[in-house]
Amino acid sequence: MLEFKVEGMSCQHCVAAVTQAIREQDASAQVKVDLAAGQVSIESTQPADVLRAAIDEAGYTVVGAPASGA
Repeated sequence: MLEFKVEGMSCQHCVAAVTQAIREQDASAQVKVDLAAGQVSIESTQPADVLRAAIDEAGYTVVGAPASGA
């Protein structure tokens, strides 16, 4: 599980956009978005840099390095 701190998300449209961007890279990815915390948790077979790029390309800013969650 990777956890990304993401800036710029403020509504359910943002949640859908980030989720879709990640699933375009890995259709079976498990994605949880916490708007209040500005955090995206992803369980995926794709490397962190690919997922980070997908979030960036969706128009959101990943802050810092991803954390590994349990």
